[in-house]
Amino acid sequence: MKFAVIITLKKDVLDPQGKVIEQTLEGMGVNNLKNLRQGKYIEIELNELDEKKAYSAVEDMCKKLLVNLIIEEYKIKKI
Repeated sequence: MKFAVIITLKKDVLDPQGKVIEQTLEGMGVNNLKNLRQGKYIEIELNELDEKKAYSAVEDMCKKLLVNLIIEEYKIKKI
């Protein structure tokens, strides 16, 4: 079973890397940007047939290692 984990900074956390990307794009002539924030995308494939168990395992990985829960939020999607 395969999952995607999308990790982004919480809305109230400054995103300096996203700001640099936004400024660079504006410098390249992209003038219709309203906001840009960057994040991480992780694909995880498990040897588990039970979807609930697999989802729970991925969620556990996020909470223990993949996500800094103080400043980041995440979404898990089955792919």
